[in-house]
Amino acid sequence: MEHWKGSVEKMVVDLDYFKGKRIFITGHTGFKGTWLSKILINAGAEVTGYSLAPKTEPNLFTIAKIEKEMNSITGDIRDLGHLQTVINGSKPEIVFHLAAQPIVRDSYREPVYTYETNVMGTVNILEAIRHCESVESFLNVTTDKVYENKEWHWGYRENESLNGFDPYSNSKSCSELVTHSYKQSFFADHRVAISTARAGNVIGGGDFANDRIIPDCIRAAINEEAIIVRNPHSIRPYQHVLEPLFAYIMLAKKQQEDAKYGGSYNVGPDERDCVTTGDLVSIFCQSWGEDIKWKNCSQGGPHEANFLKLDCSKLKTIFNWKPHWEVKTAVEKTVEWTKCYLNKSSVEECMNKQIDEYMFMK
Repeated sequence: MEHWKGSVEKMVVDLDYFKGKRIFITGHTGFKGTWLSKILINAGAEVTGYSLAPKTEPNLFTIAKIEKEMNSITGDIRDLGHLQTVINGSKPEIVFHLAAQPIVRDSYREPVYTYETNVMGTVNILEAIRHCESVESFLNVTTDKVYENKEWHWGYRENESLNGFDPYSNSKSCSELVTHSYKQSFFADHRVAISTARAGNVIGGGDFANDRIIPDCIRAAINEEAIIVRNPHSIRPYQHVLEPLFAYIMLAKKQQEDAKYGGSYNVGPDERDCVTTGDLVSIFCQSWGEDIKWKNCSQGGPHEANFLKLDCSKLKTIFNWKPHWEVKTAVEKTVEWTKCYLNKSSVEECMNKQIDEYMFMK
């Protein structure tokens, strides 16, 4: 289904490029994976997804009825044999790797599973594309937390040291190193263009995960309870989920056209949108209304960084990229989607509307 309206010149990315393209997405049943699948399906791409079943109930993948519009395969990224069979059968041209154990606090509870998924999962997808001749472009989605966090008050650049502290962050640092090694060892001929994308914290409609601040806010608001904020003074690069997704799509396109664009890229908001968690929750309360409140309730627990920013100069300079929605707009779009869902309105229409608004910068 082709959904786009308006001229290509107005688009933030020319999605006509993806019409008929064979796309493979790992982790497609997750929050970001569902939004990415939706964008590419609307663009007319032939999308195959490989992922475990959605981890939450409810979940965006099921609510948005994505499965009927793509080739959705249930599989474990740790299973190389099955992954190889599926990727060979779908013959993708472009691969987006999103499959991961993405929660910091869960990584303390399940470190072995986290490393198996995030490190060996990366080894497996790279090994699979090494033996799949159709692949021309590969993007590994990691995180802003891959950097050795020195609590600097300026943004980390792509050439800074990789040494995440907690098991999740560290496993993603390892995923970066695995990607770099495979790129040098097996793809030096540029048969497959390879990049990693290090995105900041994302928010948006349909995220039902535990231990994420906006989903926690929504659950509290629905239950008419005060929002519990455990680290109100921590600073993060918050951005709407569509911001990094359109950057990923752009990177995959650019490097397929010219492998010289392969590399590592930070994807984050402008300086003004690197806000404290407390400020983010206050914006949410204002947007949600109904006199919702929050309270500082530090629970202690495992280490989490207090200060984290990204320097996105590389992406901006090379591709003239820029974020489009400030943090207030990002929160408003999240609330809009949530109230659409709670009111039993069409979630698919809401997603299409928000994608259009972002695409054409309404």
